[in-house]
Parts: sequence; C-alpha cells; structure tokens
Amino acid sequence: MEFSDVREYLPGDDVRSIDWNVTARMGHPYIKKFIEERELTVLFCVDVSGSQWFGTRGQFKAERAAEMTAVMAFAALRNNDRAGLLVFSDRVEKYVPPRKTRGHMLRLIREVLTHRPAGHGTSLSQALDVLNRVQRRRAVVFLISDFMDQGYERALRIAEQRHDVIAVPVWDEREEKMPGGARVLVSDAETGTPILVPAGSSTFCRDYARRGADRRAQLESLFRRTGTDAVFTQTGTPYIESFLRLFNERARRLR
Repeated sequence: MEFSDVREYLPGDDVRSIDWNVTARMGHPYIKKFIEERELTVLFCVDVSGSQWFGTRGQFKAERAAEMTAVMAFAALRNNDRAGLLVFSDRVEKYVPPRKTRGHMLRLIREVLTHRPAGHGTSLSQALDVLNRVQRRRAVVFLISDFMDQGYERALRIAEQRHDVIAVPVWDEREEKMPGGARVLVSDAETGTPILVPAGSSTFCRDYARRGADRRAQLESLFRRTGTDAVFTQTGTPYIESFLRLFNERARRLR
C-alpha cells in the first residue's frame, strides 16, 4: 500500500488512519488515503558462463535464456512493470537498473544475446550478493542458470527473504543421457579440460543418467529448503505452459 492523499474524516472510517499532523493544523480530523501499489520491479539475473554455450536440441542454453528473458521482458512492459538485468559468470559482468520503456526492454534482450563474458566459471553466490546490494526495492527475480555451482544456498536464502526469487534451471538432454558410441570426446565448457568417456559402456551410461537425475533432485530439494519457486526448462522444448502453471499456482496461493 502506498500513501496517496488525505481527506476529511467521515463516520465509520478507521481511526487508525487519522493523520494527526494535518488534523492538528486544520482543527478537525483528516485521514490518510492509500492506494494499492500495482507496479512491479522485475529483474533478470542471467548466467552467461561457459557452460551456457552448450546445446544439442537446436539451441544453446544461452539462447534459451535470452529467449525466455525476451518473452518475460515484454510481458513486464505490457503490465507497465519495470525490468532490469544482472549478467554474471564467475563475477558480475553487467548490471542494468530497472526501467519500463520499450527501448529499455530491447536493450536488455540485446545485452543477453550479445554479451561476451570476461569470466568462464559460475558464481551464483557472488551474483546474489551483488543483487542484494544493488536492488534495494523488493523485486521479482528470475534467476536463469544451469546452476552448475556449489555453496550458494545461504546467498539464495537471503535473496529469497528480500525478493521474490523464481529459479529457472536450463538443461540439455545430453546432461542426463549420453549419446551412443564407443567413445566420446567431451570437454568442460568452463575449464576447457577434455576427457574421453566410454559412451558404449552400459554401466557408464547408467551411472551418467543417475548422476544427472541426482543433480536435479538435489536442486529441487535446495529450492524447497529455501522456499524458492522453480521452473525447470530444457533446450529445444516448449516452456510457456510450465511458466503458466507456476503463475497460476502462485495466484492460488495468494488467494
């Protein structure tokens, strides 16, 4: 609720709304008028680390992140909300304060699409710490990342207390299912370390799939502990319905 104006007291008004300063000046009671603040601040916190430039379903994870940012930025514009951007890798690469013009929304999308990061690793805790410092006003924060990091639970918990955080993990199917073949040469996108894996081994493929499922289960557990809403998305697959289900669920909780 935001203060709007004052008016003369009428029988039946809540006496707790009396503005005693104005009442003393005018000689008879006045009450404060409030309006419900409808305008939101939306902040896109987007991971641009090396692992985001991976994808086997027609797009990289970075392209999926940019696409989702564009969709939600124009939704914010249509709702007359402000939107800002924080781009991070193993450091905070760029922060664009929230505004609500069409040109500003186009700038946010352009930054996500064209930004070339100085860092290659991922530091979610550093990004969340900076978010808490620069974004004083409570915001709806879309945290878009593949969450290939550790040790950020405390920072996420603090951010969730100050803001309304929605985690958006972006995955590719090859992170849960190894392609067939005798051996496959892969490399870590953030460190560049190459490794030859025995993709033809059924034991290795089962272990690989299990580790992928375990990582997702650990993320889901983390989000439950911190009270963070989440939408899991995969490259090359539809995601609008997943967001709509979450927003409908949130609306029911508010009612």
